[in-house]
Amino acid sequence: MKREGTTDSDERYAAWVGFDWGDEEHVWVLQWADTGERERGPLEQTPEALDAWMCQLMSRLNGRRIGLAIEQKHGAVVWMLLKYECVEIYPIHPQAAGQFRQSLYPSGSKSDPLDGELLLELLVHHRDRLHALDQEDEPTRRLLMLVEQRRHWVEEKKRHGNRLLARLKVYFPQVLNWFEDISAAPVLDLLARWPRLEQLQKAQRKTLETFLREHRRGPQEASAWAEQVRCAVAAVQDVALMDSYVLETTALVALLKQMQTSIKKFDIAIAEISRQHPCWTIVQSWPGAGPVMAPRLLAAMGNGKRYQNAHEMQCATGIAPVTVATGRTRSVQFRRACPKFLRQTFHEWAQHSMKSCRWARAYYNQLRAGGKRHHAALRALAFKWQRILFRCWKDGVVYNESRYIASLKKRNSPLGVWLPE
Repeated sequence: MKREGTTDSDERYAAWVGFDWGDEEHVWVLQWADTGERERGPLEQTPEALDAWMCQLMSRLNGRRIGLAIEQKHGAVVWMLLKYECVEIYPIHPQAAGQFRQSLYPSGSKSDPLDGELLLELLVHHRDRLHALDQEDEPTRRLLMLVEQRRHWVEEKKRHGNRLLARLKVYFPQVLNWFEDISAAPVLDLLARWPRLEQLQKAQRKTLETFLREHRRGPQEASAWAEQVRCAVAAVQDVALMDSYVLETTALVALLKQMQTSIKKFDIAIAEISRQHPCWTIVQSWPGAGPVMAPRLLAAMGNGKRYQNAHEMQCATGIAPVTVATGRTRSVQFRRACPKFLRQTFHEWAQHSMKSCRWARAYYNQLRAGGKRHHAALRALAFKWQRILFRCWKDGVVYNESRYIASLKKRNSPLGVWLPE
């Protein structure tokens, strides 16, 4: 008699493993599917130790597979295990594992061997509620990693730009009045050449005008700026503060310049992969999907096999809300357990789409007039967009706004009254 939660496909598996990973040492607990016998032990955190352990297991599988539960979806151990075709990985959310542990051990007792046993219990008895890690094709995985890494470096650039802004406010605030974007090329080039106001004022007027014209400014603007430099007054005279702040400013300028160069390299690699994607024509037809957002949407949608329907995509990306009902109380809440980058992608793109899509702007205005806040309205718009995107993706057709608006009017949609003629 089969245990609850097992399926006919279980016959493909020779063993189930609970794998508690660590920085220096892992702990594994294995249960053989045929006999129910368990084995356990530690494992050193090295590729050689993991390979030796896997080779020893594979010699006992007789061509069958291993199901392995681990509190990790992306990381060193997962990437190492993916090279073994006989292993099927079941990522367990740390929160789910923690709450399962709490339900069995209310005292808060915890240890690595115990965590391995709990992960094995989850896999053996509740795998009908778990999802095996589904690997996308190589171009999609590469694109997803590149767009996530690019976003990381953009955020780092913003963080260091804010540090530079804070320093300039103290000792060189005139720069903030002369230029709007603190991380733009004119500012970085100026600070790299003249990090102090006194140094800038010693430069010849012709040199200053030439500098600004090289950064695509007109002669009149360059002349006016040179006059502002001549009339500027130093904000502070404290030598100790000036020396330390100038040193940090110089370091931050060099760092920001290097980051800009690195981000451009990411842009080149992302553009090259995106153009080769079979759905590149489809994603380019979506309003607001420019050179940055289009590759992110490609990576978020995947190869077409990631989601079975639009609702699954809306939940997996965190756009769909969560309903909490208990007794007579029922509330709809923001979905927090989701891939933050994917949710951020659709959230940001929904805002971009309003610039060129009539019905998107009208729908947002309708929600705002009904009392929804800005971000809640954007999520609702993204929710609506995802149903359209999923259908375009599955049918392999480009988005046609005129056809969609005609459909809204034909169905007498309430949105029609908000659409401009």
